[in-house]
Amino acid sequence: MIDLGPATLGVTRLLDAVGDDRLDGPTPCPDYTVRDILAHLEGLAVAFRDAAGKDLGPTTDTDPGTGLPPLTEDWRTALPRRLDELAAAWRAPEAWEGTTRAGGVTLPGEVAGLVALNEVLIHGWDLARATGQGYAPDEASLEISYAFLAPGADDPAERGPFGPPMPVADGAPLLDRVIGLSGRRPDWRPGVAA
Repeated sequence: MIDLGPATLGVTRLLDAVGDDRLDGPTPCPDYTVRDILAHLEGLAVAFRDAAGKDLGPTTDTDPGTGLPPLTEDWRTALPRRLDELAAAWRAPEAWEGTTRAGGVTLPGEVAGLVALNEVLIHGWDLARATGQGYAPDEASLEISYAFLAPGADDPAERGPFGPPMPVADGAPLLDRVIGLSGRRPDWRPGVAA
């Protein structure tokens, strides 16, 4: 079992600095604005919370590629609560056992927990970069995410969860290597051309 709490708390700490004037700004995810990243985080927190509890249904069966839900009006209070619920749900040993479903895909509980951690960690970075904030995930979460993403990095046909891996120097910080493996450019900044 791993604890998603440090990763979810890292995202929660970013939220106070997200002003309404930033909601329509760009993010490292080309098709998502800041508003979209927040809505996606809220939706995935609910879906993976329910996946942990094996509470299968609409929240676990919806393919995230079918479109984003709108950002709720109460996101400033709802998203931290949802992230707390997500972390709490994955603290139950039975969450990591058997099979479950998320995004309409049936997978082992152990894999679903890793996917949830990776999603929170990477989209936390997206949010931090898009809003000009520092981001320092805990070392354990970074190591887990790196180990999860690294096996596909040497296969040119393999895509990371967000695109093909981006080249990053071996000596780069672990966060940069994780972000590169996920298909993101670690040097991304708003307004800087690719």
